[in-house]
Amino acid sequence: MEVREITQKDIWEKFLFQQTGKTFLHSWSWGEFQEALGNKVWRFGMFAGDELLSVALVVKVHAKRGSFLLVPHGPVGSATKVVVLQALLEKLKTLAEKEEVSFIRMNPIFERTEENTTMFRSLGFRPAPIQTHPEASWKLGLTPSEDELFHAMRKTTRYLIRHAQMNPDVAISLSNDPKDVEVFSKLHNKVSKRQHFVPFSLEYLEKEFGVFGKNNEVALFWAKHKGEIAAGSFVIFWSGIGFYHHAVSLNEYAKYSLPYLLQWHALQEAKKRGCRLYDFWGYVDPLKHKGHPWAGPTLFKMGFGGKAHEYVKTQDFVLSPKYWLTYFFESVRKIRRGL
Repeated sequence: MEVREITQKDIWEKFLFQQTGKTFLHSWSWGEFQEALGNKVWRFGMFAGDELLSVALVVKVHAKRGSFLLVPHGPVGSATKVVVLQALLEKLKTLAEKEEVSFIRMNPIFERTEENTTMFRSLGFRPAPIQTHPEASWKLGLTPSEDELFHAMRKTTRYLIRHAQMNPDVAISLSNDPKDVEVFSKLHNKVSKRQHFVPFSLEYLEKEFGVFGKNNEVALFWAKHKGEIAAGSFVIFWSGIGFYHHAVSLNEYAKYSLPYLLQWHALQEAKKRGCRLYDFWGYVDPLKHKGHPWAGPTLFKMGFGGKAHEYVKTQDFVLSPKYWLTYFFESVRKIRRGL
C-alpha cells in the first residue's frame, strides 16, 4: 500500500461520497476551514496501485502545551483497517518528525469493539485523556417519508413540536447570510455563561460558515417568539448527511418548546437536500452518565428517533516526552468539565 497526497478536490469528495462511515470533519471544506484558521493540512490517500482505498485528513494543531498531528474522524475507507493504519502511521511518523510535534492523535469513527480497540493498542497507540471531537453520535436515517419520521418520534417530542407549531407568536426561518453568524455568536456566548462551557469564537464560526457556505453546505435556522430570536441551529449539509453542529437556546423561552420545532425544520430541510442521514452529533448514554453535560441534550436528540453510534475512543501515538505535559493538562481539564 502506498500513501500519496491528494491535491484534487473532485477525487477526494467523489471517494467520500461513496463511503458510509464519515463525517464532515473529513470533508475538503473542513480542510479549507482549518487552513483559514492558520493550521497546516494534508490530505493523504492510501492506494493499492491506482486504486484509492482510504483517505486521511491530517491537521497540525498548535497548542501552548505542545503541537500534534490530528486525524479527525478518520481515516475513512473500506480497506482492511489494520493495513491502512500501519501505512498511514509510518507516513505520519515521518511527517511528525519534520513538523516537530510531540504526538499523533486519531479520532477514528470505527465501531467501538474490542477487536478495533485492540488493533490500535497493537500498533502502539494509547487512549487519549480527552476527546478532541465526539466519540459517539446519535443518528437518524432519513429515507422514510416525513410523515413516517414524525410518527416514529417519541410521543412527547411529537406533542412539543405540535405545541410550538400552533403558537401564533412562533416563527421559524432559514438564513444563508454570513452576517447572521455574529448574531448566533452573541447568543452562543450568552448560553455558554449559563452552562459553563468555553464557546467557539466569532472568528471560528464566521470562517466555518464562510467555507461551507461557498458550496451551499451550511445554514442557520432561527426560532423567533414575537419577533425575538429565542433559539438557533448551525447545520452543515455534506455528502448526503445533515449535521447538527452548533445550537443555542435562550432559557427565558424554554416553555415554548422552540428547539423541537427548530430541529424538525432542520430534518425537513435535510430531506429536501437529498440527505439520507441526519447526524445529531455528540451523544452519551443518559442512563449511564446522568451527570454528564451532554446527558440532557442527548435525551432531546433521542426523542426524534434513530440510534447511537459509538466509536473507538480517541487514540494517541506518543513521539516525545513532551506529550505527558499535554496528558496531564487534558486530564485535569476533563475532571473540571465533568466529562
